[in-house]
Amino acid sequence: MAVIQRPFRADHVGSLLRTDRLKQARQDYQNNVIDAQALKNVEDEEIEHIIEKQLEVGLHSITDGEFRRSWWHFDFLENLNGVEGYTSDRGLEFEGVETRNHNVKIVDKVQFNPEHPHFEHFKFLHDKVDGRATSKVSIPSPNQLFHPNILNEAIYPDIKDFAHDVAQAYHESLLKFYELGARYIQLDDVYWANLTSGTQKTRGRDRTENEKEAARHLAYQVVNQAVQDLPDDLLVTTHICRGNYQSTWAISGGYEPVAPYLFKEQLGGFFLEYDDERSGDFEPLRFFPEHRSAAVLGLFTSKNGELEDKTTILKRIKEAEQYIPLDQICLSPQCGFASTEEGNKLTEEAQWRKLSYIVEIANEVFGTAK
Repeated sequence: MAVIQRPFRADHVGSLLRTDRLKQARQDYQNNVIDAQALKNVEDEEIEHIIEKQLEVGLHSITDGEFRRSWWHFDFLENLNGVEGYTSDRGLEFEGVETRNHNVKIVDKVQFNPEHPHFEHFKFLHDKVDGRATSKVSIPSPNQLFHPNILNEAIYPDIKDFAHDVAQAYHESLLKFYELGARYIQLDDVYWANLTSGTQKTRGRDRTENEKEAARHLAYQVVNQAVQDLPDDLLVTTHICRGNYQSTWAISGGYEPVAPYLFKEQLGGFFLEYDDERSGDFEPLRFFPEHRSAAVLGLFTSKNGELEDKTTILKRIKEAEQYIPLDQICLSPQCGFASTEEGNKLTEEAQWRKLSYIVEIANEVFGTAK
């Protein structure tokens, strides 16, 4: 198996629009029309279909589209030992939209779960890709457990003990994915965006600037502890997100307040949202690590199907080159197409057309999409 040194020149965040057949099967399962095995059979077949579609449009990183998940993050988090999902009083707030009511909480010491269902999910993907490309798994960053109001202070009076246990659970999870054949893992992270302009309400009040500063330090330390001493041929990247729900967003603001901390994460790539003015300019890339990592510029929106103007994309790449060499740049959509099973407001056809377009531009800019 070839060693993956960096994200691919044309890459993607991972989630894909759920097909109509899959949506119907999920609804039938919830209504007790079909059983769990029948649902799995549909999931298997639809995942096999989107594997072929990803290969067809020229992608080299292949995901299962998160087709077995309802949420991009909760499905993984609540299957760690010590973490439990629950129906919350309210959903998460986006720009004019509120999600379904769900969240996670700490109910015991956080530990690695060797029976985590995502391991079997990845094994299916990896077997079906069968060496034709790189099978990629995306999971939420450990930082997602540090959002305010998740920590149970009765179980963890000292947040450093919590950080240690979370990082260890992730470290063991990453090693398990590796054992199953994973060589490319992405940590999806909304937490950093909340440490820019987000209010991060804690027990009903806004975090102070000093609290945010302490959180920024802890955030990169947790990730670094999780990825410490992993095999050299395992590429771990992160995607820094500002929220993605039915083509809306949760947070605005550039990377400047967090860049000096974020880019201390010892990772092989940073997927960065740069699809509109909410993301700010490229100047924070002056903090980007030299040589050891790649900046995957999310210059293409996943929130609608309109293709970006190629001249504008090429110009923006040149702007980014003021702070980071072309050799360290890759391209992708700014986020996934369906962070939750509801999906963004565009058609499957438009989704595949956009991914194909990114491959086309990567070939033009870099001479390869790989």
